[in-house]
Amino acid sequence: MKTLHTALAASVALLLGGCMVGPDYHRPQLSVPTKYKELPGWMAASPDADAAPKGDWWTVFNDPELNQWEPMVSVSNQTVQKAYANYQEALASVQVARAALFPTLGITGSAAKQRSSGSSTFGTTSSRRAIGTSGSLEGNASWVPDLWGKVRRQVEENKATAQASQATLADTSLSEQILLANAVIELRISDADINLLRKTVDAYTESLRVVENQGAAGTARPSDVITARTQLESARSNLIALGVARAQYAHAITVLLGKNPEELDIPPSTSLPALPTVPVVVPSALLQRRPDIAVAERQVAAQNAAIGVAVAAYYPDLSLSAADGFSQAPLAGLLHVANHVWSLGAGVSETVLDFGARHGQVAAARATYEAAIANYRGTVLNALEDVENDLSDLRILAQQAQVQDALVRDASQGAQIALDEYQAGTSDYTTVAAAQASQLSAQQSSLSILQQRLLDTVSLIGDMGGGWSADQLNAAQKSTIHR
Repeated sequence: MKTLHTALAASVALLLGGCMVGPDYHRPQLSVPTKYKELPGWMAASPDADAAPKGDWWTVFNDPELNQWEPMVSVSNQTVQKAYANYQEALASVQVARAALFPTLGITGSAAKQRSSGSSTFGTTSSRRAIGTSGSLEGNASWVPDLWGKVRRQVEENKATAQASQATLADTSLSEQILLANAVIELRISDADINLLRKTVDAYTESLRVVENQGAAGTARPSDVITARTQLESARSNLIALGVARAQYAHAITVLLGKNPEELDIPPSTSLPALPTVPVVVPSALLQRRPDIAVAERQVAAQNAAIGVAVAAYYPDLSLSAADGFSQAPLAGLLHVANHVWSLGAGVSETVLDFGARHGQVAAARATYEAAIANYRGTVLNALEDVENDLSDLRILAQQAQVQDALVRDASQGAQIALDEYQAGTSDYTTVAAAQASQLSAQQSSLSILQQRLLDTVSLIGDMGGGWSADQLNAAQKSTIHR
């Protein structure tokens, strides 16, 4: 076996002296603004983003069930499980690529039994049979040294692809968590709307009682009774209709948690999630915090390595082989030193004429790389746009909420005044019905504004990465890819 070891050592030395063709990777340069256009009026996070959401970001909404359900997404959500399986496949591809850097070692053994027959001289035929056993035991190795870095570029490409897959997993988890938070908010607003309509039905019921009593006494017109009854029936119908949306939100929550819709019963709640103030990270921090940006950047790195793989096809391949073992017939004494056999071999292959195939492959790899850069830059621009939209939406909605609160107060006061005037006989019931309808509309609009502010806050947290960091890719690379 000494000869085999010597050959392998020489091959290792040859490999270490090899080069890596193709371009080395450099992160594409980006022009990122120093601040957001919509930032005035918002609290900026500290440079190290200590105040920005991280980890369990959903706790800022102070909803007990949301805090209970969100951690379950990364465990039970089927979309996340699919992304996790894809990530594991990418890690396995790295292992496959790395294996090509090393020799393939094997052991072969064989044994055979033979029988021979013949005839004697002087024309006299006689049967002679000889039975013998032969065998061999041999270790072999074959290796294609990575002289030009083709395999190392392939490993580099697969590592970047695995990191992109890991970032995709993080992005998928964040997206599903955002969907869950949105569904919980929608459910809570539905409960609040249902509670509002129930109070409205109670108020309309009381109004109908008053009108019916006055109608029976002859002090109210029959049309007033019909108007009051119609108003109550409309409110009851709208109350029933809200059950459809609430059921759908409840079903969506259970599916996001990886359960069958009938497995989770969510009782109504009168409490609403808190509306937090979210510190805003600087634009450059998005490059570190957003997993979709990390996906696009790692895809650029993978395509850069793919260029090196394509360029390596221009260079010859060297293959080495070695065998060391024993062969003996008969089988007895197989491992005796006299039966020792060995062999060494080398081969070189090079494509002389391919009519532009390699040139086309390199050109295609470079074009794919340029497309990945454009995708990366476009992803960053979209991320900046997302945050700007969130900031402007929240700023405008906050202003609208102030005006809407005043409108609710005035509408409530107007409805009460109209009812008092009707009971005093100074106005008809159509004035009361119109005032009560305006009050209900104002209250429902106020809930809608709060709903949108909560949803946009969730969107802002998600668009800032939800507390994720690209450093997690490096940690995974050290713990998993380089194991």
